[in-house]
Amino acid sequence: MRIRSFIIAYALVLAILLFADRRPGSTQANRYSHVVDLTEGQPATATPARDMESRTRIIAPAALIPGTWTAGQIPPERLIAPLVVVDLNQAPAGSAQISLDDIAAWESRHGVIPQGAVVAIRRSGAQADPAVSDALTSSFPIARDAAEFLIDARYTIGFAVETPVNLNSDRALARQLALHGSYVVEGAARFTALPATGSLVIVAPAKNKQPGGAPVRILAMVR
Repeated sequence: MRIRSFIIAYALVLAILLFADRRPGSTQANRYSHVVDLTEGQPATATPARDMESRTRIIAPAALIPGTWTAGQIPPERLIAPLVVVDLNQAPAGSAQISLDDIAAWESRHGVIPQGAVVAIRRSGAQADPAVSDALTSSFPIARDAAEFLIDARYTIGFAVETPVNLNSDRALARQLALHGSYVVEGAARFTALPATGSLVIVAPAKNKQPGGAPVRILAMVR
C-alpha cells in the first residue's frame, strides 16, 4: 500500500505540472507533449500493484554507505529533475563506459548539462558487441572521472541505466555517489523514445527505510 500511495502522490504532482503547463499564457516551447513510462516490467493491462513485477529499482545512497539516505528518505525535490540522455553508441567502438571526453563531446553538441539533472545512459547500439553488453551488465556504464565530474561540476543528482549494475566493483565511485546524495536507477527502459535534452523525469521509489535497492516507478515528461 505504501508504494501505491507514493506513486499516487507523484501522479498528482504530474497532473499538477501538466495542468500548470497548459494554462493560458504558457508558451508552446515550454509545453510537454507526452509522458514516457521508463519502468521495465509494467503489464499492458491494469493489474493490482502486488502482482506487478518490475526490474526497475533505485540504488539509494544508503545501499552504498550505511547512514546515508534510504530510498524513502531521499528529499522529494531530488526526485523531480531535468533529464538528459547520453548515448553510449556515440562512444568509441568497443567502449563499455561513457568517458569524460564523451561528456565533453555531448555538451559540444547539445549544450551544458543542466545543474541538478538526472543523466540516463542509452546503450541500444552497444548490444551488437557481446563483450560490451556483458561489461555493461556488471559495471557502471560511466567511467569514474566522468561520473565525478557530473556530480561535482554539474551537480548531477542521479543516473538511470538500462541494466543491473554492481557498484561494489568501484568502491571509490560508490562512496562519492553516496556522500553527494546521488542515486542510481537500474533496469530502466525505453530510453530510445527520449530526446537528448528537454525532458523532465519523475522518480517515485517505494516509501521504505530499507537500505538496499527499492522498487521504483520512473516517468519522463517529453517536450
